[in-house]
Amino acid sequence: MKQFLNRYFQIEQRKSNVKTELIAGTTTFLAMAYIMFVHPNILAVTGMDKTALISATCVVTAAATFLVGVIARAPIAMAPGMGLNAFFAYSLVMGEGIRWETALGIVFISGFIFAVLTGLGLRRQLVEAIPSSLVSAMTVGIGLFIALIGFVNLGLIVHNDQTLIAAGPLTPTVMIGLAGFLVMLLFEIKKVSGAMIAGIFVATLLAMVFGYVQMPSSLFSAEFRLAPLSFKLDILGALKWSFMGAIFSLMFMDMFDSIGSLVGCCHQAKLTDREGRIEGLDRLLALDASATMMGAVLGTSTTTAFVESAAGIEQGGRTGLTAVVTAGWFLLGLIFIPLIAVVPAYATAPALILVGFFMVREIKSIDFGDFENGIPAFIIITMIALSYSISTGLAFGFISYVVLKGINRKWVEIKPALWVVFGLSILHFVIQ
Repeated sequence: MKQFLNRYFQIEQRKSNVKTELIAGTTTFLAMAYIMFVHPNILAVTGMDKTALISATCVVTAAATFLVGVIARAPIAMAPGMGLNAFFAYSLVMGEGIRWETALGIVFISGFIFAVLTGLGLRRQLVEAIPSSLVSAMTVGIGLFIALIGFVNLGLIVHNDQTLIAAGPLTPTVMIGLAGFLVMLLFEIKKVSGAMIAGIFVATLLAMVFGYVQMPSSLFSAEFRLAPLSFKLDILGALKWSFMGAIFSLMFMDMFDSIGSLVGCCHQAKLTDREGRIEGLDRLLALDASATMMGAVLGTSTTTAFVESAAGIEQGGRTGLTAVVTAGWFLLGLIFIPLIAVVPAYATAPALILVGFFMVREIKSIDFGDFENGIPAFIIITMIALSYSISTGLAFGFISYVVLKGINRKWVEIKPALWVVFGLSILHFVIQ
């Protein structure tokens, strides 16, 4: 068995060993296990069955990560993406009033277009057409958006008729959530893996001790169900001109999220050729797009490469065996569905705040001294959070970038693919 693993995953060739790969896969799981708790709570606001969402999250993550490990043989994990799930729940369903079945259809179509662009080799042209400052602004804006959702779920931010929003009272549940947040921060400061899942566990345990959450009837279950969500997507309902802006927004978000995570993780794992190009990047992106379509069929939002894979790579993971081990842990998570189902939103809210913090750090890559790039970046960042709509924020940002370049008569700096994005951004407002 060991010889087979060595030969298939090229473990020795990549200067690793089976023990290291097992530890690395477990480390990656601990770093991203929070998604089992956080993701279902985000999508549940749409009316989707929470228990089924937990099952879908575990199954899709396990399947996508396993395929990456076996086909691409890379130590990369894939799961429903943060930010992408917020777009699904709060922009599409809650914001625009789209049925969650139709929203799943939008996710499927965006994944299909992503796959086609990758297959035709047009992906690089689209990526290179978007200025790096705007790409960074997307990350920062989505980070603020996620953090805002976290503060609202925690109860620290509440609605106010006079000021729109205001600080909420320090209720017992808010204090419980903050206790979980403190645990996360302590783990992060000490650089211990599993910070978010540890904080969620502590907050949930405190909620049980003080009687705010009931203990589940059983801690384990051999049953899991996907029926309430799987194959419920409405692709035909999503094929409307009015949804094109949302489809392309999802595609762009997934594309940049995936490329950013894959480039960073693959370079860290030294999976590059002599010219610094990532080995099998198109294959990884094709798997990413396929995972998105598979996830939509099973009932969850866009699936993407997770930057938390870097935790396992840091532990020495260099091959697909790391991903296979991570997938196995997520599959095992299915037996803990009764326990995961009782985790309250205020226990997972601190994880959203922490993820938002990690994403906002990208702001250092934006040159606000350059108005032509700084102003559109600033518009994207603020409008995503303040309009409570990722697609609206992106549309405003792309339009402002092209307009500013036009005012300064720098038409040559606007690449052809960006004109397509500009047109789609205008279409986003016209067909609303």
